[in-house]
Amino acid sequence: MARPDAQVLLSLVRGQPRHGTLAERLDAFYAPQATHYDGFRERLLHGRADLMWQLAPPAGATVIELGAGTGRNLGFLGDRLCTLGSVELVDLCPALLNQARRRTRRLPNCRVVEADAVSYRPAEPVDLVYFSYSLTMMPDWEGALRNALTMLKPGGTLGVVDFYVSDPAPAAGLARHGPLTRWFWPRWFAHDGVRPSPAHLRTLRRLLPDHCVFEHRAPVPYLPGLRVPYYVFVGRVPVAA
Repeated sequence: MARPDAQVLLSLVRGQPRHGTLAERLDAFYAPQATHYDGFRERLLHGRADLMWQLAPPAGATVIELGAGTGRNLGFLGDRLCTLGSVELVDLCPALLNQARRRTRRLPNCRVVEADAVSYRPAEPVDLVYFSYSLTMMPDWEGALRNALTMLKPGGTLGVVDFYVSDPAPAAGLARHGPLTRWFWPRWFAHDGVRPSPAHLRTLRRLLPDHCVFEHRAPVPYLPGLRVPYYVFVGRVPVAA
C-alpha cells in the first residue's frame, strides 16, 4: 500500500468526529488527508466525468458547485471551463478549499467560497448547480436541494452524482437493490459522515420531473469484489409560462 493511501485510510478508519459544528467536523476529518484527497477519490468517486459530460454547460454559462471540496471536478470540463462566464466553488471545509484555491489561482472566472450549501446565495440566478458526492454528506440535504433550486434561472439545470441505495420497491424503471446492499452501504459509509439513502433520488425525481437518471455500480478501493451503487441525475427547472 502506498503511503498516501495509508494516510487517507487512517483518516477513514478514525472517522468523522461526532462533536463540533459541521465545518469543524469536516475540517478535522479532511485536513490530515487533504493533500492526498484527489488521488484516492479518483478510484472511489465514479461517474463525475459522466455528470460533467451530461451537463455540458455552454459558453458564458454561470455555474455553482455545492460541496465542491478541492475543485477537482473542474478538470472534467476540459477546455470548456475557460469559456464559462463564472464558476463558484462552495464548501464548508477550509482544508479542502485551500486545495481548490491552489487549483483555480490562474482561472479568473472561478471563485472559491467558504459557505454552507443550505444558505449560500449567489448575487444573481445561475444556469447550472451541481452536487458531486456531497449531498450524502449534508445533514440538511433537503435544505441544500431547495436552496439550489432557488439559485437557478427558469430552464436552469441541476446535476447530482452520488452514492445511494434503492427503495425496497423502487419506481418502475429504476434499479432494485437487495436487502444486503441496502443494509451494508449506509452502515459502511456512516462512520465517515456519508449517508447513502433512497430518499435523495426519490426527492430529486419529485422536485424535477423533467430529468434523466443513470444508475451504476463501481468498485471500492481495498474492498475486493464489492461494488457500491451510485447514480447520475440531471434535471431541468421548468421555464416560466
